[in-house]
Amino acid sequence: MTTQILLNLLIAFVWMLLNESFNIVILGVGYVIGFFIVFATRRFFPEPFYGRKIVAIFKLFSLFIMELFKSSIVVIMQVTRPKLSIEPGIFRSETVLKTDLEITLLSTLLTLTPGSVVMEIDPKAGVMFIHAMDVTEFRNSISKTKRKFEQAIIEVMR
Repeated sequence: MTTQILLNLLIAFVWMLLNESFNIVILGVGYVIGFFIVFATRRFFPEPFYGRKIVAIFKLFSLFIMELFKSSIVVIMQVTRPKLSIEPGIFRSETVLKTDLEITLLSTLLTLTPGSVVMEIDPKAGVMFIHAMDVTEFRNSISKTKRKFEQAIIEVMR
C-alpha cells in the first residue's frame, strides 16, 4: 500500500512539473490521474489497492457523523423535556476488536457521541464499561452503534 501511495505522489509531482505550474490544483489533478493509473495497474502490486482503505475511512467518518447527529438529537430531546426523567447507569459491553489501536478508536468514537462515556477498558477480556445518560433508552442504541463502529474499524484497520 505504501508503494502505491508513493507512486501516486510521484505521478502527481511529475504531472505538476510537466505542466510547468507549481500550483496545488495542478498537483491535485495529477494525484487524481495517478490514482486512476495505480488503479489500472493494481494487479501488478502484491498488496490490495489502497483506494479500498480510503473508501473504508470515508465510510467510518460518515458513520461517525451520522451517529453524532442522531445521538445529539436524542440528548437534546431528553434535556429539553419539562421533566427530566433519565436513569444514568453503567453497563458492560464486549468488543470483537483485538489491537490496542482498534479498541482506542472505538472507545474514542463512542465517547465523542453524546450520551455515553467509555469509563474503563479491559483489552485482554475485550470488555468495555460504558456510562450512559439514560441506561434504559441508550443501552440498545449504544450497542447497535458499537457494532456499526466495530465493523467499520475492522474494514479500516485490517
